[in-house]
Amino acid sequence: MLVSLTIVRYPKYFVPFAFISMAILRLPLIFSKSTFWKLLGCGKNGTFDINPDWQQWGMMAVWTNKADFEDFKKTSLVWKWWHFFTTEQWTILCKPYESHGKWNNKEPFGSPLSDKNYSGPIAILTRASIRLSKLSSFWENVPTVAATMSHAEGFITSIGIGEAPFVRQATFSIWESVNDVKKFAYRQREHAEVIKKTHAENWYSEELFARFIPVETFGSIRGENPFKIND
Repeated sequence: MLVSLTIVRYPKYFVPFAFISMAILRLPLIFSKSTFWKLLGCGKNGTFDINPDWQQWGMMAVWTNKADFEDFKKTSLVWKWWHFFTTEQWTILCKPYESHGKWNNKEPFGSPLSDKNYSGPIAILTRASIRLSKLSSFWENVPTVAATMSHAEGFITSIGIGEAPFVRQATFSIWESVNDVKKFAYRQREHAEVIKKTHAENWYSEELFARFIPVETFGSIRGENPFKIND
């Protein structure tokens, strides 16, 4: 199994085509070899974000193998659309390492068995559908956690992604190691307190937490590849 996340940036004068793409590109994706896919919007500040970045959009997909992804990249209308309308495209390919929870009632990344001896870089997906009655509590607590994550030990980069503004949000982040993620999640006071609140106050109607091993990246966002994998 291979997971791809592609982030693209549209020039300002092509932003209307970004909105159109969310409808048009669904058809070729339905007929692709992807076993699961989501077209996504992006936040401005690299995490759960109430302010959308109308120039930045993305897609996460799951493939049976790399050959299916490469075939999609060569032949799909989706990739051709991006190359025509966007100025930048960045893709990270990953192998599932660990996954808990569901996304639209599905377990898209299966039930991988994590390699306890793995010590390299790790990518994290935190995704949630927020209950309408809990939106206020959720967004009141996001800025504090977002501000601390970028300064956490082992943090490399992150991208805020989502299916719908305000209510279906996700963060994809990359860290130097699993231990760095655990330190931030459970030892960093602000983040640990928010985790407790999510369960105590039942913020989410659905949530998913997944870890991935990055295997390849290519392209650029804002002029650079935010995470280069050493050969």
